[in-house]
Amino acid sequence: MYAIVEIAGQQFKVSKDQKVFVHRLANEEGSKVTFDKVLLLDDNGNVTLGAPAIEGASVEAKVLQHLKGDKVIVFKKKRRKGYKKRNGHRQYLTQILVEGISASGAKKAAPKKEAAPKAEVATEEAAPKKRAPKAKKEDTNE
Repeated sequence: MYAIVEIAGQQFKVSKDQKVFVHRLANEEGSKVTFDKVLLLDDNGNVTLGAPAIEGASVEAKVLQHLKGDKVIVFKKKRRKGYKKRNGHRQYLTQILVEGISASGAKKAAPKKEAAPKAEVATEEAAPKKRAPKAKKEDTNE
C-alpha cells in the first residue's frame, strides 16, 4: 500500500515504515504528525484518486530529527567581464518516519462513463467550392 501525499507544499510517494526528508516542520522531534492531504491511495492495485484530495484518508508519521541538508553552491559568472559571485546555503530539513496510511472513509474511484454517442446531425453536403480561375499570363513577346 502506498499513497501520494502533499507535505509542506511538495508531493511525496510514501509507504509504511519509509523514512522521508521534507522541508522543515514546526513539530518537535519525537512528536506524531498527521497529513490529511492525500491525493492518491493504492491498496494492492485498488487505486483511489482524489479530486483534489481524498476525504477521510490520512498519513500518520513521526518526526525523527531536524537537520540541515548538504550545502548547495550557487555560482554566478559573466564571461569576459571579471564578474563572479559564489553563494551557498544549507536547506533546513525534517526527517519523518511514515507509521501508517489510513483510508477510512475513502471512496473507490468511480470508473469514467463513456460519453453517450451524440445523435448525428444531418448535415447537407455543401457543393464543392469552385476554384478561382488561374490568372492569365500576358505574352511578353515584343
